[in-house]
Amino acid sequence: MSTEDKDQALRDHVVKLLKGGGAHANLDKALGKLPAELRGAKAPGLPHTVWQLLEHIRIAQWDILEFSRDKNHVSPEFPKGYWSDTAAPPDAAAWDQSVETVHKDLKAMQDLVADPKTDLYARLPWGDGQTVLREALVLADHNAYHVAQIISVRQVLGAW
Repeated sequence: MSTEDKDQALRDHVVKLLKGGGAHANLDKALGKLPAELRGAKAPGLPHTVWQLLEHIRIAQWDILEFSRDKNHVSPEFPKGYWSDTAAPPDAAAWDQSVETVHKDLKAMQDLVADPKTDLYARLPWGDGQTVLREALVLADHNAYHVAQIISVRQVLGAW
């Protein structure tokens, strides 16, 4: 296999990992058919609502994406800036906007990884050793973890 073929294979694998659905459910599967009244419901014994987890995914994913492509990006305050202040979305439009933004930013990271002009291994000059490859893998791992939490909340609520 040529170096170009190996590079393309790695990009394809990482994009597939970002999409989810290989060894774990993707966000659409985790959120599918969730009744609107359960979006902010607290499951006994679990720390977060589905809304809080969705917003955490959105905020963290945006932060990782922007850090990967913008030297002037400023991350939110950790950890407070990565979580919703409310247990439930203010309305259906806020929910829809959050889901749409997660999809948009995830696609942007997939496009960044898929672009042959992106050096996956180059250290980001504004970081302390991070690469686009590392950030993409962190994003995929982070999303998978919290998608699983969404499923756990739904299971405890009897909505899975």
